[in-house]
Amino acid sequence: MLYVDVPTLSEIRALHRVRADACVSIYLSTTPQTQNVRASRIAFGNLSKAAFEQLEAVAFDKRRRALLEAELAALGEDDAFWSLQARSLAVLATPEHVRTFRLATAITDRVEVSDRFHLKPLLRAIAFPQHAFVLALSENAVRLVEVFADLPPSVVRVHDLPTSAADAVGRASVNNLTQGTRIANAQGQTVLLRQYARQVDAALRPILGGRETPLILAATEPLGPIFRAVSTYPALASQGISTSPDRLSDSELANGARPVLDRLYADEVDAARALFQTRLGQRRATTDIGEAAHAATKGAVELLLVDIDHVMPGTVDESDGVVSLASTTSAASYDVVDEIAGRAIGTGAKFLGVRRSDVPEGAPLAAILRYPM
Repeated sequence: MLYVDVPTLSEIRALHRVRADACVSIYLSTTPQTQNVRASRIAFGNLSKAAFEQLEAVAFDKRRRALLEAELAALGEDDAFWSLQARSLAVLATPEHVRTFRLATAITDRVEVSDRFHLKPLLRAIAFPQHAFVLALSENAVRLVEVFADLPPSVVRVHDLPTSAADAVGRASVNNLTQGTRIANAQGQTVLLRQYARQVDAALRPILGGRETPLILAATEPLGPIFRAVSTYPALASQGISTSPDRLSDSELANGARPVLDRLYADEVDAARALFQTRLGQRRATTDIGEAAHAATKGAVELLLVDIDHVMPGTVDESDGVVSLASTTSAASYDVVDEIAGRAIGTGAKFLGVRRSDVPEGAPLAAILRYPM
């Protein structure tokens, strides 16, 4: 089982605003298998030592360093904490405070030391969809299953949800076409199934209203297409689970949902790349670091694609976004791409944390702007 605590977008914004004389950001691979976690603890200790070496190089105050060392040492010795892990771990520490986030996504081991936190790996974690609802819909039964990254799936109680198609339309069976005189053919059966689908959709509205969580439909024909035709939920995934849900457990539905979520994210990246090309001809897109920094500082970024593994040391001016690059990573600089991402998100930009191959032109970042600059 994965033990995951992914930050919310509001937490990310708050972390981006943190400024301290020492902000240590440690990211490392972990394992949910407790018997194999020793290697992760050793890696954490090595990354902590690398952080202290960076602080020593800039003559950081020894008393403040001792506080930071004590915080990280206490975390490293916490057996209970290390026994409950996911696929990766983020540790964000100042001399006064330590925050940890256990992530379901894989990340590259790294340590960054600056006056602010390095947040790109966390942005990847919140951008990648790991939470969904699965609607298991058949003529015989219907249930809504919530799927999590870190917990077993669970059935959601939905008020006024019909128990079956027959229950929804008040008939013994939607397949008994001789029952009654008005509906007595295959077209009539479709009418009944559409009534059923509308009732299901109406019952889901109080649960799903205002959300953007993907809804994945598990259904077969003809009911699957009928429900898609009447559904009012904007985040209904175009791809679904085509196996009859009557034969699937909640866990099997969750397993079937994960490839759909992967496809949703891949489609989102493809759409962003296509939009970048369109906006490029309108002078509303750039891969230039300086232009993106200026746009992010002025609140002009609409969407940002960022290579989560690339680090570009330097600084970004607080007022005009002018970028000054550094030759090497040190405690006197920070990742300017990370800073650009933080400023963009702080002004409402959408963010996609991707691999270099997914960024247009193979750049460290690609920004789509709200207006030409």
